[in-house]
Amino acid sequence: MRKSHPVRRVVLATAATVSGIVLLLSLKPASDPGSAAAAGGAVPPAAARSPQGGAQAIADGTATGDAARTRYGAVQVRLTVSGGKITKAEAVRAPEGGRSDRITSDAVPRLNRAAVSAQGAEIDAVSGATYTSAGYRQSLQSALDKARAAGPAGPPGSSGSPGPSQPAGPGQGSGDGAGEARARTVTGDVAQTQYGPVQVRVTVSGGRITGAEAVRAPGGGRSDRITSDAVPKLNRAAVAAGSAEIDAVSGATYTSAGYRQSLQSALDRAGG
Repeated sequence: MRKSHPVRRVVLATAATVSGIVLLLSLKPASDPGSAAAAGGAVPPAAARSPQGGAQAIADGTATGDAARTRYGAVQVRLTVSGGKITKAEAVRAPEGGRSDRITSDAVPRLNRAAVSAQGAEIDAVSGATYTSAGYRQSLQSALDKARAAGPAGPPGSSGSPGPSQPAGPGQGSGDGAGEARARTVTGDVAQTQYGPVQVRVTVSGGRITGAEAVRAPGGGRSDRITSDAVPKLNRAAVAAGSAEIDAVSGATYTSAGYRQSLQSALDRAGG
């Protein structure tokens, strides 16, 4: 019997291997995104993402963030929202006095523009104003959180019918801005005090004060501690009293007097 030639065996083995590879490739399912979509497969996550990224809408109107304490003074940001977009950002409080005046006057306008451009708190710090920038972002995020919390209620004057959690009750009109839409937010005049200006903003609904906040108050040095202690007490007192007839906070006589003066101005404007 004749023996197979070694070269012939190599050729046969190679042919068998190539045939096996071709067969495996022909059985492999399509795995590229286009083939998966054509076959009814899952859409890639990026394509399934909504245009808004699932973020909660922000309510139209104004929202003031909490004051952020920094090494050189407090920073507090107020936003104006229209059509679900930030149309204006401003620092109603910022470090002042000495070198801080120059830094603030240079940094704050840039931060304001950046907030409007970014439509969020993800903004870069201004060179040379690291502390002010950090405080600005912190207060800006607080303002955004407040605006988002108010978002589901819809902007004042919307003609939508009340939802399940806001039924029209006695004394409420239907379709005429009932409930929360009747609330008015009014800012009083600036009251100058020995230690700095005080300015109060109130929210009035149904003839009652439902919210009060100092958008400006003395800051810097010892004033920061006094303000952080006195202003929350004055805010609560204004809501409880429903008027500007509130007692001064011990140790904050000037701030209390300025608060009452600006509060009365705001109530006069609101017709309260």
